[in-house]
Amino acid sequence: MQTIFRLDALRTCVADLKMRGKDQIGRSLALVPTMGAIHDGHLALVREARNHADLVAVSIFVNPRQFSANEDLDAYPRTFDADSALLAAEGVDLLWAPTLDQMYPAGYATNVSVSGVSEGACGASRPGHFDGVATVVCKLFHQVLPDIALFGEKDWQQLAVIRQMARDLDLTRPHVHAIIGVPIVREADGLALSSRNRYLSPEDRARAVALPQAMHRCVAVIEQGEAVPNALAALHVALLSAGFSTVDYAELRDSETLAPLVAIGPRPARLLVAARIGGTRLIDNMGLSANL
Repeated sequence: MQTIFRLDALRTCVADLKMRGKDQIGRSLALVPTMGAIHDGHLALVREARNHADLVAVSIFVNPRQFSANEDLDAYPRTFDADSALLAAEGVDLLWAPTLDQMYPAGYATNVSVSGVSEGACGASRPGHFDGVATVVCKLFHQVLPDIALFGEKDWQQLAVIRQMARDLDLTRPHVHAIIGVPIVREADGLALSSRNRYLSPEDRARAVALPQAMHRCVAVIEQGEAVPNALAALHVALLSAGFSTVDYAELRDSETLAPLVAIGPRPARLLVAARIGGTRLIDNMGLSANL
């Protein structure tokens, strides 16, 4: 695995990897963007990437532009050596780990903003977050020039923002031909894997399983005909009763457009939830069947 920290070296490395060997000219490249603190969810993305491309690149960059002033940028886990070892063991070809000045050089003044799908949910509770996500992912696409990119479905709204940006800015050709969402990887008790799970105390970790459990119940009763507002209210109460301090949002939305829904209809829907336990904010989502 080649580890690159500077943009000029990255461009040389990508060109060399794609063209290496006269029988491998034009090899395809998949990108898995991360902020590090690699866990099995990230590794699932790497393994899926190998099914779609000849080469796999992973980026690690803790992006300050997607953290607001009261969020956990300084505390965000940085475990580069361990991350590197895990990625190398998975056979990753390229690790792109830009320094801050390589991503945002002096005088940097450009921002990418995606309206519509970025509004509400995390877009409301974390102002500016999705501008930071869209900006850094757009830059990563132009830096690495992948053929495909893979993102976890745990942050469903983020995936929608990136897909919208790729369509709007014509990033789907000649590179990033596909934005692939990979299903959520969960612990044995159902809690979605997240780098932030390591913030949980043992007591909070035990209580956190109430999130997927309450969500499963909410999905089931909606599919059985329960009124959506009533089901969401019950979900809210269940989380607070289980020890969550606040529920940032619990919403039913169209899976693709992310338009808020008050009932399931002919299109697939998604239950999106963010809640806080202890000092940790957890997000999760689950799909609902269309009401045909």
